[in-house]
Amino acid sequence: MTRKRSPILAWVVLIIAALYMLVPLYATFEFSLHAKRNQLTLIAYTNVLQSSDFSDSFMFSLRSALLIIVVSAALVVPTIYWVRLKLPGMRPIIEFFTLLPLVIPPVVLAFGLIRAFNQVRINDSLLTDSREGTYVLLLGAYLMLALPFMYRTVDSGMQTINVRVLTEAAQSLGAGWFTILFRIIFPNVIVAVLNGAFITFAIVMGEFTIANLLSQPAFGPYMYQLNSNKVYEPSAVAVISFGLTWLCIILIESLGRRGNSARVTVR
Repeated sequence: MTRKRSPILAWVVLIIAALYMLVPLYATFEFSLHAKRNQLTLIAYTNVLQSSDFSDSFMFSLRSALLIIVVSAALVVPTIYWVRLKLPGMRPIIEFFTLLPLVIPPVVLAFGLIRAFNQVRINDSLLTDSREGTYVLLLGAYLMLALPFMYRTVDSGMQTINVRVLTEAAQSLGAGWFTILFRIIFPNVIVAVLNGAFITFAIVMGEFTIANLLSQPAFGPYMYQLNSNKVYEPSAVAVISFGLTWLCIILIESLGRRGNSARVTVR
């Protein structure tokens, strides 16, 4: 005989967890409004949003995030599809390699990339001596950081469809591999791809260590530099970054619910 859990205890745990997350955020938000003594004002937010450093670093990380999302989706979706269709025995090996970025510290990853590519030359100059070269290394590092999350979300989405049946049905109607992949498989896992995309976006926008070691003008190093010479503006940036992260979480949740209600599973 199983005992029913008390709903009161569940609500207590939920309230404590909510307070644990919301109280520091509220304190940060309230502090950011006190740029003028004895007056609540949005000057800190105005200063941040009007700063060219903020817009430049934000757009830099935004472009990087969008590029990583496109590249990771283009790599992960065909790979998972082909492994599930033709090479199911390779799944444990691929899962092992996708977990490696989670156990390698970002500092080690950054120095490893620099050490591995410091002798590569492009147009008679070292790859690590130019901003474009180090930007390529940064994108490679971001791709490795995003790979575990994109892989897990897409793999979970691929589990809800019968890849073999869909492929055989499409081939019986004369569809080629390109049509099968981009007009049948991709639409069925688009919610999973978007989930991985929002997680990737949050990771890239907040990443500091690798961008700082590679001297890139990303959003993470900007927040750190702002914290060293400003008082109220760092709190405003923290609230903005929290808002972006929570927006991604809300979008993931809403897309997941919509996908679960609209998906037709083929078995």
